Amino acid sequence: PFADARIITLSRREHPDYETVLFDLTQPETYAAVGESFTRELANFKGKRAIFIHNALYTHVGFVSEGDPAAAAKAIQANAAAPQILGDLFLRAVEPGYESGLVQMSSASARIPYAGHAAYSAAKAAIEMWVRVVKLELAERGRDTWVTAVRPGFVDTPGSREMAAVSARDYPAAPMVAAQLAKGGPQVFTPEFAARQIWDALLTRKDEPLLYFGKAVVAAAG
Repeated sequence: PFADARIITLSRREHPDYETVLFDLTQPETYAAVGESFTRELANFKGKRAIFIHNALYTHVGFVSEGDPAAAAKAIQANAAAPQILGDLFLRAVEPGYESGLVQMSSASARIPYAGHAAYSAAKAAIEMWVRVVKLELAERGRDTWVTAVRPGFVDTPGSREMAAVSARDYPAAPMVAAQLAKGGPQVFTPEFAARQIWDALLTRKDEPLLYFGKAVVAAAG
């Protein structure tokens, strides 16, 4: 919503349109580059606001104790540890004098158990609690940085379609995800629509610990 915003992406690959800080969610030794970027850009920052949106996904499905343990460890690092570590680096770098905010992307998986998604679901539940605790800590220290978690709803993204194509043996919800994507409808958001919803909410409700949109379109047993 800010026409003059400067956008810096964090990624394994250079973005064609925006400045990029190269790092890898699965490799914690690369996180230092992110912290250095935060410190460099926010030292003596003269802008109106600095907002970090952690919106990243390392796709991994499969039942616990099955599959490659190294891949499972990477998923836990990327989806559970990385959001907390990078969020901490951002909060260390921001200073008084301008609006600062942190958005951690969550999911309905934080509250609904999906077989084959144990690590991901646990990671999302963890980040929502992390946000709640950090909000308390910031208030205790008298800091006015805001932090919130977002459940964006069912969004038609490459990640969603990748999940829909997974074997039902490893992710039993995959056929239902595929069916919902094929059906479409008002509960399946485009990325652009989801982004507008989120930004509209951030402009007025950023002090809430959790913003959520849409409905969980896949039923899960458990």
